Amino acid sequence: MFAVIKTGGRQYRVVPDDVLEIGKIAGDVGTIVQLGEVLLVGGDSPVLGTPTVAGASVAAEVLQHKRGPKVIAFKKRRRKNSRRKRGYRDEITVLRITEILTNDNKPTIGPRKKPEKVAAKPADDADEAPAKKTAAKKPAAKKAAAKAPAKKAPAKKAAAKGKNDKK
Repeated sequence: MFAVIKTGGRQYRVVPDDVLEIGKIAGDVGTIVQLGEVLLVGGDSPVLGTPTVAGASVAAEVLQHKRGPKVIAFKKRRRKNSRRKRGYRDEITVLRITEILTNDNKPTIGPRKKPEKVAAKPADDADEAPAKKTAAKKPAAKKAAAKAPAKKAPAKKAAAKGKNDKK
């Protein structure tokens, strides 16, 4: 069974367990929302809405709210010293379709539980895996004493003779 829904000015063909990104809608992460504008319910006997199917809705779980990619609009008028740069990012809601409902039914499937993180299993034999030893850092020896004193720059020669100074 599939459905065609309309949200945010766009239409989407959805089946259960689909994950889709739509324009931002109200709803906390992990809750079930119902999308009521169903244009078509397909299956063995498809039902076409005029404009929507009466009593049909799609239940979806809100997975995440995020922002889309950066879009930059840059306009330039040549030889006029005129430029304009504007940018924006769309607000996006990520949904997982849980079920397609007809006849004004309520959603029966709740939000999925997040998988629990598995803790690392402790080693049975502590003798087999020795602990790492950290080596103590030795202080760096002073190298300044080993260096010879720097040589002085040679003295400058006497000023060069000018044009008027002839021998």
